[in-house]
Amino acid sequence: MLRIAVPNKGSLSGPAADMLHEAGYRQRRESKELRIVDPVNDVEFFYLRPRDIAIYVSSGRLDIGVTGRDLLVDSGADAEEILPLGFARSTFRFAARPGEANGLADLKGKTVATSYEGIVAGHLADNGVDASVVHLDGAVETAIELGVAEVIADVVETGTSLRNAGLEVFGEPIMKSEAIVVRRTGADAEEPKVQQFLRRLQGVLVARTYVMMDYDCRVEQLEKAVALTPGLESPTVSPLHNEGWVAVRAMVPTKDAQRIMDDLYDIGARAILTTAIHACRL
Repeated sequence: MLRIAVPNKGSLSGPAADMLHEAGYRQRRESKELRIVDPVNDVEFFYLRPRDIAIYVSSGRLDIGVTGRDLLVDSGADAEEILPLGFARSTFRFAARPGEANGLADLKGKTVATSYEGIVAGHLADNGVDASVVHLDGAVETAIELGVAEVIADVVETGTSLRNAGLEVFGEPIMKSEAIVVRRTGADAEEPKVQQFLRRLQGVLVARTYVMMDYDCRVEQLEKAVALTPGLESPTVSPLHNEGWVAVRAMVPTKDAQRIMDDLYDIGARAILTTAIHACRL
């Protein structure tokens, strides 16, 4: 039975559960449940603190886990990323009072407050910057005002909370994070149950990214139409009862679907439809 760690709370928890449900796996009904078994799929899920998941996986007690790239790096666990999942994206940046620092070199001899000591200390060491790192569990924006540090390193989305605290970001991003699947470093990459799990999640990612597009067009416009909708390998083309017309079916990126429909209409295609893809294997 495949043993999988799943975030039990926080920004990773809900989207992870939704993706696993879309992939056909049973999920818990109550947040108090810490372990459930999905006998149909031969999987056992363990709901753990997101920060602990990489550590459990690296110990070999669990086969794989869903966590954040930031949490994996920060933990220092002997685990590796095997699949990005495209949600819970975030960017880590340095911030300070305006004019205090412009780049990494300006951090020499300073103290940096952060909730991600492993990430920040590693980044500073990799760039040869001699600075102190103070670990705080949250609300790092106040560290500068209270004199705990001259610089902070934290997740930045809009930057509003930093501006409200009189701070501004500087330098290049420390790292970009998102939800990922992790396994113990050196584990069997071809283990069948793990590969099946990854295929299912990849199918969900594709289904979320593409729609199926169907339309009719004149034969003489087919090459132009196919250029607009090449599909993943090649579109399906079928003759219609009315001579000189064909029906075309192809997967197209969801974000481009409306523009492609307009372009198809302009070259004479008609009966243009899109339908959602709920699951797939490529």
